[in-house]
Amino acid sequence: MFREKVELSTRYIAIIGNPNAGKTTLFNALTGLRQKVGNYPGVTVEKKEGKIIFSDGCSATLLDLPGTYSLTANSPDEKVATDVLLGRTNHTPPPNFVICVVDASNLERNLYLVSQIIDYHIPVVIALNMIDVAEKSGMTISSKKLGDELGVRVIATIASKKIGVDELKKIMQSNVTASLKARQWSLPKVVKEECDELQTMLQGTQHLSEADAFHEAIQLLTSPTALSEHLDRYAPELLEHVKKDHERLDILGIDRQSVFVESRYEWIKHVCEASREIKSQSFETTSDKIDKVLTHKIFGFVIFLALMAMMFQAIFSWANAPMEWIGEGFNELEKNVTALMPPGDIRDLTVNGALAGVGAVVTFLPQIFFLFLFLGLLEDTGYMARAAFIMDRLMSKVGLHGKSFIPMLSSFACAIPGIMATRTIENRKDRLVTMLVSPLVSCSARLPVYVLMIAAFIPQQKVLGIFSLPGLTLVSMYLLGLFAALIFAWIFKKTLLKSDAPVFIMELPPYKLPSLKTIIMHTWERSYLFLKRAGTFILGVSIVLWFLATYPKTERATPAEQLQQSFAGQAGRLIEPVIKPLGFNWKIGIGLIGSLLQREVFVSTMGTIYNIKDSDTQFSNLSLRQKMHDDIDPHTGVPTFTILTAICLMVYYVLAMQCMSTVAVMHRETNSWRWPIFQISYMTALAYGTTFVVYRIGLLLTA
Repeated sequence: MFREKVELSTRYIAIIGNPNAGKTTLFNALTGLRQKVGNYPGVTVEKKEGKIIFSDGCSATLLDLPGTYSLTANSPDEKVATDVLLGRTNHTPPPNFVICVVDASNLERNLYLVSQIIDYHIPVVIALNMIDVAEKSGMTISSKKLGDELGVRVIATIASKKIGVDELKKIMQSNVTASLKARQWSLPKVVKEECDELQTMLQGTQHLSEADAFHEAIQLLTSPTALSEHLDRYAPELLEHVKKDHERLDILGIDRQSVFVESRYEWIKHVCEASREIKSQSFETTSDKIDKVLTHKIFGFVIFLALMAMMFQAIFSWANAPMEWIGEGFNELEKNVTALMPPGDIRDLTVNGALAGVGAVVTFLPQIFFLFLFLGLLEDTGYMARAAFIMDRLMSKVGLHGKSFIPMLSSFACAIPGIMATRTIENRKDRLVTMLVSPLVSCSARLPVYVLMIAAFIPQQKVLGIFSLPGLTLVSMYLLGLFAALIFAWIFKKTLLKSDAPVFIMELPPYKLPSLKTIIMHTWERSYLFLKRAGTFILGVSIVLWFLATYPKTERATPAEQLQQSFAGQAGRLIEPVIKPLGFNWKIGIGLIGSLLQREVFVSTMGTIYNIKDSDTQFSNLSLRQKMHDDIDPHTGVPTFTILTAICLMVYYVLAMQCMSTVAVMHRETNSWRWPIFQISYMTALAYGTTFVVYRIGLLLTA
């Protein structure tokens, strides 16, 4: 399975560990900026690889595997981690050895995965991480004693401070071998007899290795679905033998599903006692003291809402200056291109199509950057888990639990990872409900739409002398999406997907100082993907839209008249009767059609439309938001956009699907078109109905 002799330059090393063990922080410390992110072939699980450069100039490839608690895979990401580790995939080479990151402050739980890796005879090095956190909680762990007990090398590390990283790199340059110790944890006699007999049969009939046969025997003896899943794989004689084993162990009153876990933990307990000294068991940690306030049933919720309000206000305020710089930069670029290129369609395409469309979206990069920066800070400090705990009280009212709130938090960045994060939810109906409502949470793609409308139409006023009206408007859009998700989760749990409210059990990691480098790297990765999308997909859409908004050409028509008579103008006018009850005109209709694929395309669409419309007027050098603010309908003399129109447009984008990538992932995760089609239908109806009501109420209030 594992290659023993290989050139250093082709060495492949996997890093694995429990969630919250500091695995990604260590990966970043080892690889720096030499990373690439993609997806494993055929699945939506993220694949992250990095290069390690050693002191002698040689290098190796390090693979950051998805976090997992054991090698018994219960979800797609855990299955990827297990398959790569055991060399069962064609697209990823088997690792030469493994670095297993262990949280020193949660030694027992983390050693369960270690014991499985050792049982498989996989060459492994233990990175005993966060030893500072363990020491603060009154624990002292001897790396040497722990290594002697396990039969492997153990290096004490503090990944966030790069302590132990150099020592780990030195070991990575050498040949790491598997533990020579025999399996040390033992089973009750009768269980061991049945397991050994079944293991021997599997080795003989299936030609499995000793390690693979042992773990396959455990699966067959413990998993309730193992027999039905292996009907086509094993001979009837072997399956009949397994059934008799089940009957014998059940008659003896042995819990087949827990006996192996309990036996393994008995040995782990012995290992911990031999290598760890606990100075004080009644010691109240700093995390415990902070949690008394931040997870309080009243103050915790208030603090959570205040943090969200501060975060979105900061996103809006801090990004203003860099947004203006980027906008001015694109304006200068458009001027220079206009001066350098001769008049004609090529110049028009470049300036009013490509630059106007891409520039309108790239202008919002600072806000995207700050959004991911704040989310990274909340996650790296350990507060994200507390947010799920706090929201569990509210989630339980709609029949879900805090674990469903984690995908919703992920959806603030993008609904796609939010939907994929539902894999951790055990109950199928709860998982479906969470997937159906997660796209209602406002993602980063909606942010450019919100900011464009707010900057152009919401006045800069202070509320209570602290908050700004634009900032509170932005917060209200996010809260609207969140509460819509909760309301529809309650409706689905009471109707389509009835099931009992689950019990919420979740580990709260200790608070820690965030790794600024890790957060900046993560923020840059997401910002780069946003820029990449702007330079590829949105550029392509902008070019197509320019063509549709330019042709067919009409002689002696003004740019505004030409736009109305173009293919895009005709499409906008075709749907105008449908959207007019929402306060939208044909120009907004073009944006709605263009953004069916991705929401932020609305901004690039508006950029292209208004650049074409004002190309030969005194308004050509104004910013997009100023052009939209000053736009007057030539037939009625009424402004195209008002504060009410802007609010209605934001409400529509809060509740509408408008993202085909999310639909595709929904199809992949449910393996059906039934749920994606239902999701599009209910969200479109919700968006239309709510926007209609908001517009009518707004008209009454402003009459």
